[in-house]
Amino acid sequence: MNQLDATFAALADPTRRAILARLIQGDASVMELAEPFAMSQPSISKHLKVLENAGLISRGRDAQRRPCRLEAKPLAEANDWLERYRKIWEGNFTRLDALLGALKAEKNPGASEQ
Repeated sequence: MNQLDATFAALADPTRRAILARLIQGDASVMELAEPFAMSQPSISKHLKVLENAGLISRGRDAQRRPCRLEAKPLAEANDWLERYRKIWEGNFTRLDALLGALKAEKNPGASEQ
């Protein structure tokens, strides 16, 4: 599985997306990340392992704690991939708007002058 596949596979789960959203606020321990969810800590740890394997988070060491940290690079790569398609769609919509405007002007020649 390449990096982009791993990123999108990890992002496919809403719990993992919620964990990433929490980590935007700053580093957090497993217990802190588990608080809002009605699931066991081992289940949260499995989600964290998927995120870690995808490179979306890393774990540091702070005395007894191993805080999780958001890693931006895989998300930036996913955003770059999506951005290419957004630009294509935007170009298509711009051409469609121009065509619709031309058709409308052709149907009502004096409407655009008012």
